[in-house]
Amino acid sequence: MELRQCALDCLAIQSPAEKVQAVSALQEQYSNQKISLSSNSEIPLNQAIPGLPNKPELVSPREVKHRAMNTDEGRAAMIHALAHIEFNAINMGLDATWRFADMPKEYYGDWLKVAAEEAYHFELLNQHLQSHYRVSYGDFPAHAGMWDMARQTELDVVARMALVPRVLEARGLDVTPAMILALRQQGDSKGADCLQTILDEEVRHVGLGTYWYRQACRMQGLEPETHFLDLLKTSRVARVRGVLNIRARQQAGFSQFELDQLALLASPGEGKKSTGVIN
Repeated sequence: MELRQCALDCLAIQSPAEKVQAVSALQEQYSNQKISLSSNSEIPLNQAIPGLPNKPELVSPREVKHRAMNTDEGRAAMIHALAHIEFNAINMGLDATWRFADMPKEYYGDWLKVAAEEAYHFELLNQHLQSHYRVSYGDFPAHAGMWDMARQTELDVVARMALVPRVLEARGLDVTPAMILALRQQGDSKGADCLQTILDEEVRHVGLGTYWYRQACRMQGLEPETHFLDLLKTSRVARVRGVLNIRARQQAGFSQFELDQLALLASPGEGKKSTGVIN
C-alpha cells in the first residue's frame, strides 16, 4: 500500500460516509507507518475524480438561494452549505496529497492530515444537521463550482498552495466569526461551537498552505509575495469582499504586504476603505 495511490483511491469514493471513514483510516495507518510513500513517482489517473454522491443536486452559484438566518430552514441551509464546503475540502486535501510528485515527505503527511481533519469537520456539521435540524447532507442544492480551482491548478503546486488554502480556505477565516455570532443570537449554540472548532483548525490549515506555498516558491526560484499578487490578478478567483480577519490571517502566515494588497484588490479604485477588518 502506497500513500499517494491510496489518497487517489479515497478521492474517487462517492459516498460521503465511506470517504470519511476511508480518509480517517488512511491517516491513522500512515501515522503508524503502515503505508509507504513514493514521492517521486507519477501516479496514473485511471478513475473519475472527485467521487461525488448523487445528492446534493449541484447548481450554479447564482441558483443557490439566500439563507435567512432568522429561520430554522435558513440556518439549516447555511450549515448544509458549510458541510458541502468541508466535503470539497476533503477532496482538495486528498488531491493535494496524490497529485504532486517530488515534494518533501512532510508535505504529503501534512495534506493527508488536513484531509482527515476536514472529514471530521464534515461529520461535525452533518451530525448537527441531523440532530438539530432533522436534515442531512444532500437535502439542499449546493454550489457546483467548487472543484474549479482544483482543475485550474492541477499542473502547478505553487498555484495550488496559493489559491486553495490561501484564497478559498482563507475566506472562511473572514466570514465564519459573523456566522458564529448569528447562530448564538438565534439560539443554536451547538452549531456555533461546531463552527468555532472548525475556525480554530482552519487557521492551521491556511498556515500550512502558507508554509508549503513558500517552500514550493523556493523550489521553483519564485519570490513568494510578488508571485502571490500575480496569481491573484491572473487567476479566475473571486476578489475578497467585506471583512478581512486580520488576526487569523496573520496567525496563518500572511505578511503585512499581502494583507495590504488583499485590501486594495477588494474593490478596485476604493482601496482599504472598502474592506473592513477584524483585528
